[in-house]
Amino acid sequence: MNGSTGDDAAGFHAGEARTARVRRGTASERRKAGAAVTVAGRSSPERPAQATMHDVAAAAHVSLKTVSRVVNRESGVRPETQKRVEDAIASLGFRRNVAARSLRTGHRVVSIGLVVADLVNPFYSSVAKAVEAVAIRHNAVVIIGSSGENATRERELVINLLHRPVDGLIVVPAGGDHLYLEPERRLGAQVVFLDRSGGNIEADAVVLDNLGGAKRAVDHLIRRGHRRVGFVGDSATVRTAVDRLEGYKAALAEAGITYDPELVRLGSSAVEKAETAAGQLLALEDPATAIFAGNNRQCVGVLRAIRAAHRPTAVVGFDDFELADLLPIPVSVIAYDPAELGRAAAELLFSRMAGDARPPQRIVIPTRLIQRGSGEISA
Repeated sequence: MNGSTGDDAAGFHAGEARTARVRRGTASERRKAGAAVTVAGRSSPERPAQATMHDVAAAAHVSLKTVSRVVNRESGVRPETQKRVEDAIASLGFRRNVAARSLRTGHRVVSIGLVVADLVNPFYSSVAKAVEAVAIRHNAVVIIGSSGENATRERELVINLLHRPVDGLIVVPAGGDHLYLEPERRLGAQVVFLDRSGGNIEADAVVLDNLGGAKRAVDHLIRRGHRRVGFVGDSATVRTAVDRLEGYKAALAEAGITYDPELVRLGSSAVEKAETAAGQLLALEDPATAIFAGNNRQCVGVLRAIRAAHRPTAVVGFDDFELADLLPIPVSVIAYDPAELGRAAAELLFSRMAGDARPPQRIVIPTRLIQRGSGEISA
């Protein structure tokens, strides 16, 4: 144990704390002061000052160095001292200002983490490229990892990245519970969820209009006379799959078509599984005449199954994909700009890292239907 972090006998003495408060005023004192500023001849309340590391040190009765060690997840701090600092951070609403730290230290390059679900999926390549473009503008580097849609792996990646430490994190959630992030966020970690909202946590998220896009796709198939519309989607633990299933159900209900669970195949995360699932839908006694594919990889599997069945079947997929417009029957899709998704998440993250203290934001990226031919096959 490093003696300098003991209960700070050689650290931030009470007298120094009082001097610091007199010189700067604590965050609460500055808020209570209600100082006014003049804007265009009018008097208006000053925006409340953000808590600083000095405020945390004073509230926890520790040195500035100890606060720094706790915030930066360094070793050598007694558990009881760390808890005292964490409690002060939470009560004061302290947030790390990465931009200010870079200016103070002269260290111009910060790092952010990006945890995606599947590096093979072109969707995430587009997202990563957009995130990196924003990071470059902020003199930052991006460290990328893949969870493989595994909740345990996601948690390991996130914690390891935060302990490097990275200065902020963008996460495509694989699991449905993200309470494990709360201790990290209390220490000032900035996290933005992408593509799916985090579970059991109030946090920033940049997502697609999944429900609306799915409903639009199924509406389109129903208007072509299809009443046996199948759905091949991801696992029920994946938020996007749940939302797209809700959109599917909403379209059926609006058209007066009874929901038939026999026409739904979830858990088809890989192309091969999606192919098997679609084959099952086409082999039913009363088979599907149209299929809504939950994402680009599932759409590829659905197309393979239709080819093998030698049966005209309408298809609309969620997500556009390369060569979709060049197939013998071009594929109709629910499309959007993946780069817009990544760009919005990265901009929000860097805003948080610079001190943006607004309540959690939820940004919804719109979708649109592109009619190319496969979705226009009539029943």
